[in-house]
Amino acid sequence: MSGNLTVAERVKAGIPVFYNNTPPDFNAAYYEATSVPVSLPYHRRDYFKIWIIIGNSRLHFADKTIEIEKHRPAIVFSNPLVPYSFETEDDNRCGYWCVFTEEFFRTKDRQESLQESPLFRVGGDNVFYPDEVQLVTFRHLFDKMIAEMNADYVHKYDMIGSYINLIIHEAMKMQPAMNAARHKNASERIASLFIELLERQFPIESPQRTLVLRRAGDYAAALSVHVNHLNFAVKEITGKSTTTHITDRLLYEAKALLKHTDWTIADIAYCLGFEYPNHFNNFFKKNTSITPLTFRK
Repeated sequence: MSGNLTVAERVKAGIPVFYNNTPPDFNAAYYEATSVPVSLPYHRRDYFKIWIIIGNSRLHFADKTIEIEKHRPAIVFSNPLVPYSFETEDDNRCGYWCVFTEEFFRTKDRQESLQESPLFRVGGDNVFYPDEVQLVTFRHLFDKMIAEMNADYVHKYDMIGSYINLIIHEAMKMQPAMNAARHKNASERIASLFIELLERQFPIESPQRTLVLRRAGDYAAALSVHVNHLNFAVKEITGKSTTTHITDRLLYEAKALLKHTDWTIADIAYCLGFEYPNHFNNFFKKNTSITPLTFRK
């Protein structure tokens, strides 16, 4: 299992690792097979990831599995909001990975969010099969990024950002390769992913942080399934509706913030995704029969 690998083995297996000599919001590496089969669970990190996969592997997204064959390498663009799992037993696998945050990639000339990019957008196409010429281009750009990481040039991370941008533009010229197979246990998988994605929105650690996913439709979009499909799966597996799960988790977090922080009611309302404090007051009172202020006292 990946958790037993050394740092060197994790890098070789394609598992992102940050070092003290790299900024906390960027890293890249070439990877190759280890003697240990790699199986990464569904997860969501706080970084975007671009990776080249060469070797027989599988990517699982919600109710879809994408098969990657040895003779047909893939380049994948991962959004931090969307959990996925990866598995492979190919001893000859290799490739590259690059991870970075929104803050690292954003510049004064690029103010739009990566979440809106055609490659990283929730529910968008994010797996592509480059031909031999395109693969050479992608590998060259990754090699340049890795080389710059070890260089002394003061503006090297600006250059790395440019290489990431080139990779994105090269991929945008390609057609997506989402040849996905549906899982037989789709309801269980979708419900599990929904619960995990819900929990990953919490805890709220700063008044400046606002919930990204607020409604059932937001979670459905993040998991690339229709909201009716999500609602059916969650109800079938858990016995509770999607909205009930979201409401219960919001109430739990609201009570924790009211009890354990000195944030204003308005701050708590905002970070929990309510546009106006009175909307939060109405929500809280409807579900607890008391106001937030009364609960805090």
